[in-house]
Amino acid sequence: MQPVLSITGISKSYGSIKALKNVSFDVPEGSVFGILGPNGSGKTTMLSIILDILKADTGSFAWFGQSGSSITRRQIGSLLETPNFYHYLSAVDNLNITQAISGRGTPADIDRVLEIVKLSERKKSKFSAYSLGMKQRLAIGAALLGDPQVLVFDEPTNGLDPVGIAEIRELIKDLAKKGKTIIMASHLLDEVEKVCTHLAILKKGTLLTAGKVDEVLSNEDIVEVSSSDPDRLKMVLQNFPGASSLQQDGHMVRLFFPVGTAKLEDINRFSFEKGITLNQLTVKKKSLESKFFELTND
Repeated sequence: MQPVLSITGISKSYGSIKALKNVSFDVPEGSVFGILGPNGSGKTTMLSIILDILKADTGSFAWFGQSGSSITRRQIGSLLETPNFYHYLSAVDNLNITQAISGRGTPADIDRVLEIVKLSERKKSKFSAYSLGMKQRLAIGAALLGDPQVLVFDEPTNGLDPVGIAEIRELIKDLAKKGKTIIMASHLLDEVEKVCTHLAILKKGTLLTAGKVDEVLSNEDIVEVSSSDPDRLKMVLQNFPGASSLQQDGHMVRLFFPVGTAKLEDINRFSFEKGITLNQLTVKKKSLESKFFELTND
């Protein structure tokens, strides 16, 4: 299946600062694709380039197999900054203005998008009376005008309280169920883990990894083992079948396994048969958070 978006070798510099360095990845159709990374990693620059707000120094991108154009742009709804509406006007009036300026959809489209973002009952309320979460939902409603195939969001839950965050997450999940492809930048691992199917991780403009969330951020089982002779223990356990890697930390040896595959009794038996008596044998889960920091920290 042809990707919705293909990014090939994109680089962008601001003077001596390299914001993006030869970044390439594909966004599959129907995915919720997270661009994840710490602040300053190049996420907003990447979104600005694929939306034709900024021009890349080198590289290219293609929407639906075609280079960017006004026709392809009409199939993409976006929310890049804080919602920019008139505070003294109602939701309906603000969306009428947005629709008239952008030419996306028709005035009849407004009630449909207000229903989707669950603001129909407050559609005549002034924007100034909305909570932060409601303001963000109205901005997503504006991005939905014209029923675009793809939605691009930059930090969609930024600055929201827990209730607002939950509302936006549920809205993104609902939109994905309706077949929309969603591309969202975030510095929050938890947000990406809860709503995204695929992700790319950026660090200082460099793509570290990209793929399905459950593959890129897969958990691991960590088994901590110790004995009176840690060097011999390490040498013996280097040959233990099924372990993906091994580390020694002082008297402790850590074995890493794909999630759910570590069997303590097998490790104990293997060590005993090699003449080693274990004085510690425990299993711990590696958190997604530690995996993310492992990828993005120096």
